[in-house]
Amino acid sequence: MVEIAVVDAELAALYNGPGTESAPAYERVKHLIVSQINAGRWQEGDQLPSENQLVGALGLSRMTINRALRELSAEGLVVRLMGVGTFVAATKTASPLFEVKNIADEIQQRGHRHRTEVVYVREEDADPANAFIRDSIRGKVFHSLMIHYEDDTPIQLEDRFVNPAEAPGYLDQDFTQQTPNHYLSVEAPLTRGEHVVEAILGSPEECRLLHIERSEPCLLIRRRTWSSRGLVSAARLVHPGSRNRLEGTFGTG
Repeated sequence: MVEIAVVDAELAALYNGPGTESAPAYERVKHLIVSQINAGRWQEGDQLPSENQLVGALGLSRMTINRALRELSAEGLVVRLMGVGTFVAATKTASPLFEVKNIADEIQQRGHRHRTEVVYVREEDADPANAFIRDSIRGKVFHSLMIHYEDDTPIQLEDRFVNPAEAPGYLDQDFTQQTPNHYLSVEAPLTRGEHVVEAILGSPEECRLLHIERSEPCLLIRRRTWSSRGLVSAARLVHPGSRNRLEGTFGTG
């Protein structure tokens, strides 16, 4: 993490650069910040000049500066940490929308390191109120909760219910060495899958585990997979919105 060292005169010159004179002040502040990020001068993890410095250097109100930073945060370009400062956001990772891929493979293909933090893996009674599994798994169910990291950044919370009849050895696996996806794809090969994508705010516990603010939007994928014998698992995959995007391709033939 590097704090960007820039003098007030340089900030003022960037703000008053050609081509933005007719834009609203908050848009010109956004353009200033985005141009420095796109040019590579302000890089991932760098701490931006403080609100106080921007107010003083540009002669604008705190409300104007705050609006610019708030909108950049909503767009995923910066991350604001209360009481700490504003930082250039990490480049969003892409997850496949129409495929079921092993997250460890995706991360390694990007040249980064995957690791899993296991919160718990346990057997419990199937909740009849859980519509996600109600009609497919009765009696006991295996339930796991874990966090997937890309290098040192948590990018996915995986909350998964597994049908014991399809994967009886699930509780005995070391999921720091292999992902549930990898184990289940061998134990009960996929024949059908279902994805439902929603925008949510994480629960207090999910935000704590993902190291994000309560106000950060998240992408939720509800995923169910079946083998030739029946439902194998039902998972909630929660992704911080500032760290992920979903991609898919389709055609007509």
